[in-house]
Amino acid sequence: MLWLYRIIFLPALVLASPYYLRRMRRRGGYGENFSHRFGVTPPLPPKRPGVKRIWLQAVSVGEVLAIAPILEALRREPDTEIYLTTSTSTGYQLALQRYASLVLAVGYFPLDWWGFSRRAWQRIAPDLVVLTEGERWPEHLRQARARGVPVVCVNARLSDRGYRRLRSARWAVPTLFGGITRLLPCSGQDAARFRELGFPPESIVATGNIKLDVTIPPLTAAERAQLRRELGLSDGLVLLGSSTWPGEEAALLAAWQAARAAGQRVSLLLVPRHAERRAEIEALLQAAGCRSHFRSRGAAPDVVDVAVGDTTGELRRLTQLADLVFVGKSLAPHHEGQTPVEAAALEKPILFGPEMSNFREIARDLTARGAARTVADDAQLSAAVNALLADAPARTAMSTAARAWHEANQGAVARTVAVLQEMLAGRR
Repeated sequence: MLWLYRIIFLPALVLASPYYLRRMRRRGGYGENFSHRFGVTPPLPPKRPGVKRIWLQAVSVGEVLAIAPILEALRREPDTEIYLTTSTSTGYQLALQRYASLVLAVGYFPLDWWGFSRRAWQRIAPDLVVLTEGERWPEHLRQARARGVPVVCVNARLSDRGYRRLRSARWAVPTLFGGITRLLPCSGQDAARFRELGFPPESIVATGNIKLDVTIPPLTAAERAQLRRELGLSDGLVLLGSSTWPGEEAALLAAWQAARAAGQRVSLLLVPRHAERRAEIEALLQAAGCRSHFRSRGAAPDVVDVAVGDTTGELRRLTQLADLVFVGKSLAPHHEGQTPVEAAALEKPILFGPEMSNFREIARDLTARGAARTVADDAQLSAAVNALLADAPARTAMSTAARAWHEANQGAVARTVAVLQEMLAGRR
């Protein structure tokens, strides 16, 4: 089965390359160190006797942010060093900015073909591999198994689509993913799915979601005021569209316009999931006759109606300005949803659409506690925005519920680090 994967990988890569190259060019930043994709790692020092090297892969910005406490804990381990990889240009830049002092180097994860993966493995020579969330690459795992290197998947999860695909090809799971030593699922549902797919029960330890342990440094009053000025926000309420996808900006714009027509003093802050969509969003705002400003262009010269946070790694700061948050990729035709965890950790009242399959349990818990509300469509979004902006006590109650939910769901980082420490001790 693995040989079939190896044979079809390169032709599939060639066929798909025009699409991915266009997307890389549109998003930008991928030209730097592109050779990492082919297994040419950045210069690494020779391995030292008695020092264990960990290869940690965090796919994008969300995972790069989430691994901070794990990196710090591993860095405190005696005789341990870490090589960190990521898959996106935004994740790569963020990792360089935040973790350069904690790791040997930061690189891009190689394409999962035999030659590229083998070259990277020879250069890195890790003693332990850590993968995050949905990262399970057959060739990468095969290289680990051939070398007797343990692999642990932290915050492991299975999307609905991934689960359906693996169920239909359950016979291939042992061959493709047999190199995984430990699975640390982020929820009970994910743990049950892994067991159903045939992963050994003794390899599965449900540690919880490390993203729920997020600690976000609060902005001071002066920092909040400065950030509002830079964005061009007035001193009224702020409606935030968090990690929005196409169509959701228009829905939020309509909701904001209805709220303004109803007499609400409110600004709209849009943070698109992909900053390269700025031209599309600017055309939408111009057609609506809105005064707008894009964060990537520096400080706003004046107060605007709509601010667009088209920068990377600032969502946590921008969320602190919000009085009400809508979480994107959750209104049809989109599905899966973006994470509501940071908004909840910051005690913000939350709205999201019905398509939150990647965060189903979290969305259900937040809704059950009264910290979030689900809106079925654009019309319900507009109605909920208007109702909550006009009802400060309701927003306060949702904020209190969000804080209670966040406090009740912490501890995953400590449980995850305990497993990693156990595995490192076994390698020493």
